[in-house]
Amino acid sequence: MKLSRTARIVLGCVMAVGLAFVYLPLLLVLVDSFDADRSFGWPPSGLTGRWWVRALHSEGAREALLTSVRAGLGATGVALVLGSLAAFAVHRYRFFGRRTVSFLLVLPIALPGIVTGIALNAAFRTVLGPLGVGFGLLTVVVGHATFCVVVVFNNVAARLRRIPGSLAEASADLGARPWRTFRYVTLPSLASALVAGGLLAFALSFDEIVVTTFTAGPGTQTLPIWIYGNLARPNQAPVVNVVAAVLVVLSVLPVYAAQRLSADPAGGRL
Repeated sequence: MKLSRTARIVLGCVMAVGLAFVYLPLLLVLVDSFDADRSFGWPPSGLTGRWWVRALHSEGAREALLTSVRAGLGATGVALVLGSLAAFAVHRYRFFGRRTVSFLLVLPIALPGIVTGIALNAAFRTVLGPLGVGFGLLTVVVGHATFCVVVVFNNVAARLRRIPGSLAEASADLGARPWRTFRYVTLPSLASALVAGGLLAFALSFDEIVVTTFTAGPGTQTLPIWIYGNLARPNQAPVVNVVAAVLVVLSVLPVYAAQRLSADPAGGRL
């Protein structure tokens, strides 16, 4: 479809406004992390890098970062296993309720986070409580995995739809057993989709706060929860800005890498 010059200008302006609405607040956080003043304010009274040094030596921020990394890696590992298996089952086999399974796998990411958090909180209290398992890193990992499975499932399912079935058939015709076919034919074709799905899952888990609030125990504090808890402390405002800027960068990098890995050599997206 060919658009007129006026339509292109209007669409370009709308796009610019939309991007500015999303990214200008992130830019303000980055600028505020160098503000010499202790309080949130604009314009900055001066520029300094001492808050970055202070954030580097903040024990609470370091522990929260380590907890977020652990939770992200754990949720990503669970999501890679469950999401991949579910994608293979839905793609390779025809069974009753196949569409329902696909719908149920995608549903958690569409539900409001507070609904998922309340449901998981009630489930953990009912199931894990009598077993003596309290809220902590394990419950956070399980909570994050519920929506991280979706991105892995979507990436692997999309790639499986693009892999010709003739490759596996040719491998079988040449005498390869199913496991050997999977190892040398299917898995290499899925490698970039698995990595992309894992990176997206880690990014989702790393900056999650709503579900974490309902599934973390008193001693479990991820980086987003640490930021939220220190916002009201005046002396911590500059350090919070620094940690928030780092969180933005750490969240953008895996998403960008996943987008590059998901790129179709022909110019599309898998």
